[in-house]
Amino acid sequence: MSIQPFHLAIPVKDLELCRAFYRDALQCKEGRSSDQWVDFNFFGHQLVIHQKDDYKPQRISNPVDGHDVPVPHFGVVLQWEDWTILAERLQRKRTKFIIAPTIRFQGKIGEQATMFFNDPEGNALEFKAFKDIDQLFTT
Repeated sequence: MSIQPFHLAIPVKDLELCRAFYRDALQCKEGRSSDQWVDFNFFGHQLVIHQKDDYKPQRISNPVDGHDVPVPHFGVVLQWEDWTILAERLQRKRTKFIIAPTIRFQGKIGEQATMFFNDPEGNALEFKAFKDIDQLFTT
């Protein structure tokens, strides 16, 4: 599957704290930057963090398969093995998960590995992988 990279810009209060998180914890390569924003290669997509001194993230959720899923959230669909490597690395770093690495819809169409956690500013991220990637958009 060949797709165009998306561009996402998000607010953060502490630019340097979030810069370290995306660069070190998620191992995203840093691109261009200024004293107010930083570009990252977010798994082949462009993520930009913008400093906003009065930023306060929303704290709402939606029930999905027995979990309270934070909305809004963003992330990436990884290959199963890459998801497993990331989950293990984040667990070793003692990441505080909103939803710990788990398998959702087990044995059903759309079976997927998923995990949710916040960046240092409270922006919710989800990383997932499908057992069968062809079921990504299956209804």
